[in-house]
Amino acid sequence: MIILKVQFESSLPEDKVRAIAEERAPQFREVPGLIQKYYIKGGEPNQYGGIYIWENMESLQAYRESELAASIPSAYKVQGAPQIEMYDSMFQLRD
Repeated sequence: MIILKVQFESSLPEDKVRAIAEERAPQFREVPGLIQKYYIKGGEPNQYGGIYIWENMESLQAYRESELAASIPSAYKVQGAPQIEMYDSMFQLRD
C-alpha cells in the first residue's frame, strides 16, 4: 500500500471547505485503487488536506494525472504550493 499526505492552505472558511469536500466525496469513492481517504484539518489556521491510502503506485499515479486531482487547487482556493508526502506501508496493525 502507498500512503499519500497532501496539505494545503485555503482562502475559504472551514464550513465552505467541508461543504466542498462532502460534495466531491462521491467522485473520490469512484477512483480506482483508492482504498481510503481521510479529510484532515491542520493545526494552523486554514490548513486542510487529505491522507490517501492506495492499493499501489500505479493507482496513485493515474489519480495524480487525472482531472479530479488537477481540480483540487481551484476547488479549494489553494494558496501557495501544497505540501506532499508519500510513504510505502511496511505492514498494517489490523486488517
